[in-house]
Amino acid sequence: MAGAPEWLQRRIPLIGWLDRSDRGSRRADVLAGLTVAAMLVPQGMAYAALAGMPPVAGLYASTVPLVAYALLGTSGQLAFGPVAIVSLLTASTLAPLADGDPGTYIALAGVLALLVGALQLMLGLLRAGRLTGLLSHPVVSGFTSAAAIVIATSQLDKLFGLDIGRPEGWLERITAIFAALNATNAATLTVGVLAIAGLVLGRRLGNRVPVPLLVVVLATAAVPLLGLQDAGVAVLGEVPGGFPLPGVPSASLDQVVALLPGAAIIALLSYLEGISVARAIAVRTRDRIDPDQELIASGAANLTAGLVQAFPVAGGFSRTAVNHEAGARSPLASLVTAAGVLLALLLLAPLFTTLPEVVLAAVVLVAVTKLVDVREAIHAWRVERTDGLALTITFLATLLIGVEIGIGIGIATSLVLSLWRVGIPRITVDTRDGATVLTVEGDLLPASGVRLLDFVEEELDRRSEPEAGGPLVLDLAGVPSADLSGLQSLAAVDAACSAAGVRLHVVGLRDGVLRPFDRAHLGRRFEGRVHADVPTATRAARLTDEMSGRLPAL
Repeated sequence: MAGAPEWLQRRIPLIGWLDRSDRGSRRADVLAGLTVAAMLVPQGMAYAALAGMPPVAGLYASTVPLVAYALLGTSGQLAFGPVAIVSLLTASTLAPLADGDPGTYIALAGVLALLVGALQLMLGLLRAGRLTGLLSHPVVSGFTSAAAIVIATSQLDKLFGLDIGRPEGWLERITAIFAALNATNAATLTVGVLAIAGLVLGRRLGNRVPVPLLVVVLATAAVPLLGLQDAGVAVLGEVPGGFPLPGVPSASLDQVVALLPGAAIIALLSYLEGISVARAIAVRTRDRIDPDQELIASGAANLTAGLVQAFPVAGGFSRTAVNHEAGARSPLASLVTAAGVLLALLLLAPLFTTLPEVVLAAVVLVAVTKLVDVREAIHAWRVERTDGLALTITFLATLLIGVEIGIGIGIATSLVLSLWRVGIPRITVDTRDGATVLTVEGDLLPASGVRLLDFVEEELDRRSEPEAGGPLVLDLAGVPSADLSGLQSLAAVDAACSAAGVRLHVVGLRDGVLRPFDRAHLGRRFEGRVHADVPTATRAARLTDEMSGRLPAL
């Protein structure tokens, strides 16, 4: 592929990756790809169950979408496929619309993936990758921690072998689990605890041993050997082998419209999760991540997921870390992973008939424990209280109200708090050469202009006599820009000072303030009272007061 046009390499980055690869890097990619495939088989099935889909759909989602990302993605290590948060959002989006019909549910999952892919592709083509900055880090952290708790809770009934129906919210589910604990199935709980212990202890062995896959294989074999199904341990049952023919899932226009809000949330969050981990790895590998191309690659992966009876996918944190640590150097590793999962789907899927459902629940439980980040919450409160507040509100809203509404409340809270912070400029008071100097830092916008006027009026009220405080100098060197409302507030400040018998001088107008200042014709109002720096302003202010007889000459 050497000599491919630059525009083609830019649109299909895999061409450039392959041109730069050598024998050693290709060998490393193959080993890393096989390592991730061994991890993805059990995770894919577990996350499919979390999404409310047949476990085999997780294997579908771990094949063709990986190929699509490998062709178009700009990260050499990002491992695409089913992820916990997106699976949870998929379930919360589809459950109210499918009305308990499995066929409708699967069809709507495909439509949802297509909508997610189309939205991401559109944003990528519009070069809107940086707009995802609207999702602040504290909001994402609060949502992720709460969602992890919701996910873990959703697996507890499977861990204890309970039948609690379909509770609506997190509190209702917790209440139902506690109410049914006396009906715990001992065999199911034993299998689940052993699976969790094996997965946790297996982390110490590193990536060379595919512990999750071994746990799945051993549990699948143990069911017929020990008669666990007769003891009440629920199993997957028939798992179809082979691969589905690609096709466009059908849905009514009303269903598509109902899916759009969930699709928009999944499109943003899944992209944000993927590009965050891609950038974290790129710091070590010194690769360049193109945010717009990543949107296109993620969109293509989700479009293909919708065509193969799967559900929305994203780049995963844990698998990407494993991929990197196992030596992946290019997207060739993802192609190997897809081939490995496809091989397992064709050869091993029918053997998973006796796989206990509680083992998949254990896989999910162990995976999501890493997503609850208490230290990040403490850090946010210490660094900036508004960030801590946004994180906490998002966390509580997601946990108590619902995942989709929770992230919406989090985004709205973050935007409101950001506007509030912009509207609260930093104003300090100082006395220099007998003049009172107010130093303002921050943009002069509607809310900040009101705050400045209030502050000046408070300063004027503190003076027992108009002359007691000397002239007033307003230092705007720390104000990078101003709008019409901010300038009107500046005129109101001048009027308040004039009414109080205090002459206002302005200093340090920057270009972002000076241009609208002149266009608003405030230069005439402040003629002779606009100065380059504070010393010049204080001298001019005192000279003016001396000439008017308001202060004794020195």
